[in-house]
Amino acid sequence: MAAISNDWLEPLSVEFRKTYYKDLYEKVVSEYSSVPVYPPADDVFNAFNFTPLSKVKCVIIGQDPYHNVGQAHGLCFSVKPDVAIPPSLVNIYKELHDDLGCEIPNNGYLKKWADQGVLMLNAVLTVRAHQANSHQGFGWEKFTDAAIRILNEQDRPIVYLLWGTPAQKKAAQVNNPKHLLLKAPHPSPLSAYRGFFGCKHFSQANEFLRQNGLDPIDWQIENV
Repeated sequence: MAAISNDWLEPLSVEFRKTYYKDLYEKVVSEYSSVPVYPPADDVFNAFNFTPLSKVKCVIIGQDPYHNVGQAHGLCFSVKPDVAIPPSLVNIYKELHDDLGCEIPNNGYLKKWADQGVLMLNAVLTVRAHQANSHQGFGWEKFTDAAIRILNEQDRPIVYLLWGTPAQKKAAQVNNPKHLLLKAPHPSPLSAYRGFFGCKHFSQANEFLRQNGLDPIDWQIENV
């Protein structure tokens, strides 16, 4: 797995030295050597590498990577530009259109958000091909919990977009009064109609950032 090379490294290095992480690393390396695993090993830490800790102003938490060929590249909900847009992201785009008037793009590549300070973090960072949640319990949850704790210690405004129960549980440890938690059902076709549509999280996040003197996120993804 490619190393984390920016300002996330120092606070996360504590985790790398723990017994659970050594076990996690061995399990994941064994999986990569024996079966197809996503995302590609060099992309596992992209959420951290694309969005330095000092730049994080918004957090989106997913469950685990997409598990079909060519989809996952280390950012939750995002796929490479030449990959069909997954159903949950279709619904995210619909809400963006209704909330902010964003045009629905022809691709699902969300790196533009990460580059602006949106940490797009899955709770579990790897998955066996075609087997959702197959790396659940390996230890990634402890690692990403640590990342949330590190964010909670940041003395600046951060907004969390928490879609679905797993994401909301993940951020239960956020108690920083400078941080804002926005909660809604998951954008999956199974649950989006129970309150994800109409949640207006994107406009609320931008208003929070503006009120705190930060640049809002340009949520519009361009066509390719």
